[in-house]
Amino acid sequence: MNKLLIVGTVAFDAIETPFGKTDKILGGAATYIGLSSSFFNVDAAIVSVVGEDFPETYLDLLIDKGINIEGIEVVKGGKTFFWSGKYHNDLNSRDTLITELNVLADFNPVVPEAYKTSDIVLLGNLHPLVQAGVLDQMTQKPKLIVLDTMNFWMDCALPELMSVIARVDVITINDEEARQLSGEYSLVKAAEKIHAMGPKYVVIKKGEHGALLFHNKEVFFAPALPLEEVFDPTGAGDTFAGGFAGYIAQSENVSFDNMKNAVIYGSNLASFCVEKFGTERMEQLEKKEVYARLQQFKALTQFEIELEH
Repeated sequence: MNKLLIVGTVAFDAIETPFGKTDKILGGAATYIGLSSSFFNVDAAIVSVVGEDFPETYLDLLIDKGINIEGIEVVKGGKTFFWSGKYHNDLNSRDTLITELNVLADFNPVVPEAYKTSDIVLLGNLHPLVQAGVLDQMTQKPKLIVLDTMNFWMDCALPELMSVIARVDVITINDEEARQLSGEYSLVKAAEKIHAMGPKYVVIKKGEHGALLFHNKEVFFAPALPLEEVFDPTGAGDTFAGGFAGYIAQSENVSFDNMKNAVIYGSNLASFCVEKFGTERMEQLEKKEVYARLQQFKALTQFEIELEH
């Protein structure tokens, strides 16, 4: 099995949407990425940090999904990273209510020896210095390095972020972040500018409006499945990234054409994530549901057309 190294937060979230609210529940970028990648035949490991207050049952859940957790440091007496947010009625925008870094503030990632030669590395949303620290520990160059980041790091750690961006093959960000990073409103121009920063591939996520994949002058668009119910968008972007990287790790193919499939797989898994609060849907999701919905994606986008000369 190909190895997939996942770096990111394993955390507590408290979420409020127009449909309800939760107390502290399982969250974190690496959690969603790990759950999503578990639908592929890959050997995945998470590098992260939690406090002593993090329930054993959550770690057991990751193990049950076939995810290696020896890279998750448990800090004695420490408290786990906590994020609380409230979504607006359109579910596309949210307000952060609470961010408690806790053990994340002093996190120095340690990559398990067996994963220093991972084929695919997915740098989930974290401080760019932590992301760089992981790349520095790799003993051989990964076939593909995927970076997920957000506007927060563009605001407060831009030089560090730029140096990480220069080292990766794929960057996945949302449309608002792509515009901020590039200073361009047109997403085509934004992708060109970001491409010049280092990544060969630029994936721009547009939430309920799908995702765009850019490579040189080529563009691919994947729609988002029109869903009857969107309950909670938390983790959808991470779930997308996990599906994207998991598919590529399983297929051992980093070509543009194969990345198109990876974008579809990522979009497909993200469409499940939003159906329940937090990780609940991803925990219960079965492979047969994933394949059934892939057929829907295919039907949504396939058409025959007579092109007249």
